[in-house]
Formats: sequence, structure tokens, C-alpha cells
Amino acid sequence: MHNLTRRSLGAATLALLPTATSAQAPYPGTRPVSIVVSFAPGGSTDTVARLVAQQLGRILGGSFVVENRPGASGTIGSAHVARSRPDGYTLLFAGSGTYSMSGHLYPQRGYDEEANFTPLGSVSTSSLFLCLSPKHGTRDTAALIARAKAAPGRLSYASSGAGGSAHIITELFLEGAGIQVENVTYRGGAPAVQAVITGEVEMAFVEAVTALPLIRNGDVIGAAVTSAERSPLAPEIPTIAEAALPGFEGTTLLAMFAPAGTPEEIVQRLHQGIAEAMRQPDLIAQLRAGAVFPRVMTPEEFRPFLASERRRWLAVIRSRGIKAE
Repeated sequence: MHNLTRRSLGAATLALLPTATSAQAPYPGTRPVSIVVSFAPGGSTDTVARLVAQQLGRILGGSFVVENRPGASGTIGSAHVARSRPDGYTLLFAGSGTYSMSGHLYPQRGYDEEANFTPLGSVSTSSLFLCLSPKHGTRDTAALIARAKAAPGRLSYASSGAGGSAHIITELFLEGAGIQVENVTYRGGAPAVQAVITGEVEMAFVEAVTALPLIRNGDVIGAAVTSAERSPLAPEIPTIAEAALPGFEGTTLLAMFAPAGTPEEIVQRLHQGIAEAMRQPDLIAQLRAGAVFPRVMTPEEFRPFLASERRRWLAVIRSRGIKAE
């Protein structure tokens, strides 16, 4: 009887101890969640991240705070998240240039995009416009290609840095068109765009939020858009696929990641929060004002997409001999 009582007491005591599941505090609880953006404040990725962070705080409770860790085309911030504890309190908010391109340019980055991260899903998409200088008389994509073929290496395009997404998308376009156009690198997007306006270069691929006001004002010619479908903000401008290169697409897809090993229940809770956020009319309107549109994929859908995108851009980087600055 005595032994039975001790065993019963032991069993009762164990039943009262917290298990791995029951011990977890409700997520996110009172701790702030850090959303790392691998670029400086003020850019399009940072802006969208802050809008999404506000919505996540409202939907999931708790505090979601954007933390900027710029450098090396996004690999510094990504490495920080990859090394963080997989507890849901350090997340990565990144564009396709960071998670599908930069890794091929920085082999010593210290992490692997597929092995060291758990996707939470995609968030939004934005496109670039092929902007032509009005100073050179070329009005559309077909004319640009014809002119470049007639004078190989004589035309030039502006980019804001070797290895950036706009640079790599431009090289994809040049490869598809079979033309040689010289890359002129500027220190930032603003001087690169100014070079198109003044005619210092013939063309540049420019983010929609920057390009559209310039196109409407007549400062540049909007020849085509890089998305698979025409932009609802400029439906009169054809896609590159329509204008010259069937099947062409080169957009920026923003997505969120957690460190590998993050518990599945936290991954799903975060994804559900993201999906709910991207259905909010106020957020949709704010994004649209910046030429950004919701595009939500689940973690299960995003994993094969990520692998495919990495293979796609690796092929472009290798074939064009692109190197990081």
C-alpha cells in the first residue's frame, strides 16, 4: 500500500509538471518580435515591412518591431536571422534579390537559404518598368532592341550597383533579347534614374513606385513592365513578354522567414497572421499607393518556388558573369 501510494503521488506530480507544449507561453506574448530588414530605412522593402508589422501586432497581439541590418546585398541581416534562436522572435523580411540572388554572389555568407530558414510565406509583389530616355528618340522595346543590335555595345543602361535585383533583371532582358548594352553603375537609384532623364544613358529598369510618376510627367518613356500581366496602375503599358520576349517575367516578391527549426505551430500562426494582414483593405490601399500588391503563398507553396527561383537566377548570374561589387 505504501509503494502504491508513492507511485500514485509520483504520477500525480508528473501530471502537474509542464510539458514541452504546455510550458510554452502564448505566442507572441509580451516579448517583442524583431522583423529584420536587410536594407536601410526608407526603401520599399522597409516600408512594406513596417506596414505588415503594424498589422501583425494588431492581428496576433504583441509587438512586432522592424530592425534594419543593411549590408552586402541583404546577406548581413539574413545571416543574423539564420543564427538566431528558432523561437519565433527573430524573423526575416526580404525580397527576391536577397533570398534568391544574393546567395550566389556571396559564397562566404555563412548560411544557406534553404537549409537555414523556414519560410512563413510570401507577402507581396512589385514590378519594374523599362524606362527609356526621351533624349534618344527610341519609343518602345522593339525599337530599343533593333537599335542595340545595329550598334552592339554602343548603348548603355543605368544600374544602382552590380548584383542588385534590377541589375540582374536587366541582364536577363539583354540575354533574352540577344543584345549587348553597357552597364553604367551609379551610387544609388536616384542618380541612376537621373541619368536616364538627362540622356546620359539610354535605359534603366526602375521600380514601379519611382517610375510611374516620371512616366506620367514625361521625364522618361515607359516602354514595358516586367510583370507577367500589365500593371493595373498603367494598363496602357505592355509587358515585356507582349512587347518582345514571350515568357519574360522579373518581379520582386517580398516574403518572410524564420530560422530553421522554428516550431510548426509558430510558423502556422505567423503565416495565418500574414494572410489575414494582406486581406485588410487599409493595408491593400497603402501598398497600392506604392505600386505593391498582395501575393500570399503558404509555406508549403513557397518552398518549391524558392528552390526554382534560386536555380533560375543562378543560371543568369553564371551566364552573364555577374559579380558582387
